Amino acid sequence: MKKDLALQPLVSIVIPHIGKKKILLECLRSLKDASRHPFEVIVVDNGSDLTGPWELDSISVPLQYIRVDRNLGFAGGCNRGITVARGRYVALLNNDATATPGWLDPLIEWMEQNPQVAACQPKILSSRFSGKLDYAGAMGGLLDLFGYPFAIGRLFDETEEEGTYPEGVYAIFWASGTASLWRRSVLDEIGWLDESYFAHMEEIDLCWRAILAGYQIHAVTCSTVYHFSGYSLAHGSWRKMYLNHRNNLLMIFKNGPLLYLLCALPVRLLMEMLTAAISIWTLDFTRFLAVWAALFSVIWRLPFYLVKRWHVQRQRKISTLKFLRHLYRGSIVWQYFVRRRKRVAEFMTVEPVAV
Repeated sequence: MKKDLALQPLVSIVIPHIGKKKILLECLRSLKDASRHPFEVIVVDNGSDLTGPWELDSISVPLQYIRVDRNLGFAGGCNRGITVARGRYVALLNNDATATPGWLDPLIEWMEQNPQVAACQPKILSSRFSGKLDYAGAMGGLLDLFGYPFAIGRLFDETEEEGTYPEGVYAIFWASGTASLWRRSVLDEIGWLDESYFAHMEEIDLCWRAILAGYQIHAVTCSTVYHFSGYSLAHGSWRKMYLNHRNNLLMIFKNGPLLYLLCALPVRLLMEMLTAAISIWTLDFTRFLAVWAALFSVIWRLPFYLVKRWHVQRQRKISTLKFLRHLYRGSIVWQYFVRRRKRVAEFMTVEPVAV
C-alpha cells in the first residue's frame, strides 16, 4: 500500500467502510487528484469483506488502513479515523461517493478565507439518476422550525435537477456526511460525532453544535461529488426509518435552546403521532412500527441525553434569537403535504451569499 508520509497533509480524508470492496475501490480511485494540496486518506474498515490492507495496494493515494472488530456505524467509524488524522482539515466521505478532480480545493480555499466557517460541503449529485441532485445533501442542508431536515434541491423524497440553482456559496444549516470538509480545531472544540446515533443525523447534530458555538456552515457548489444514495441502508427499510425518527428527536432535545425546545418539541411530537396515524391509514406498517419504536427509544434514552444536553448548552455562545435565524421559520410538512409545494424555491428564498 502506497504511503507518502514525507509531506504533512493539509487534509485528512476519512472514509468509514462496510460492505463490498468494489464500491470502496471506486471511491478511492476517484481521489487520485482530490487536491493540489497534500492530503491523506484514512479507511476505517467497519467489518467489510476486505481481508486485509493489501487489497488496497493498487490505490495510488497516501493511505492508512484501520480495521475494527465490529461495526461502529458511520459516527464511530469517522471518529476512529479522526483519532489518527494529521490534517488541519478533516474531510468526511462516504464509501459510495466518487469525487471529481480537485473537489477539495474550492472548499479549502473558502475555509482559509473565512475562519468563522466550521464546515462546508460540495454540490452532491446522484450516481443513480443522471442530472439529478442527490438525496443526501444536494446543494446543502437546511432545517425547519420543527427540526425536520431538508436540502437545497431535495424536499422529502423529491430531488431536483442539477442547474436548478445557480452555483455559488450558500449559507446552510448542515453539511452532509456524504462529503464535507471540517476544520479540525472546531471538531476538537465542540466534540466529534455522537456515536450513540450509530447512523443518520449525526452530521446534522455536529453542525447544530457548531452553529450554537458561533460558527457558520456553507455549501461551495463549484465543487462536485457523486453519490450512490442508499447503499448502506436501503431506502424504505425499517432500520433506516427508525434511526431517522429516533435520532432526529434526540437531536432536537439535545441541542435546542430551552425556549425553542418548549415551543417546538410538543408540536413535533404531535406530528410524529400524526405520522403514525397516517401510516395505519395507508397500511404502511413499517413506518408505523418505526415511529413508535423511535418514541419509546427516545423516552428510554432521555436521562442519558440530559447529560449530553447539559454539555451542549454549556458551550452555546449565541442567543436563541440568533439561532432561529439559521432555521427556515416554517414547516416543510405543511408546505409539502398541505400546500403541495415540491421545490424548496417555491416557499423560501434560495440565493448564494457569494458567487
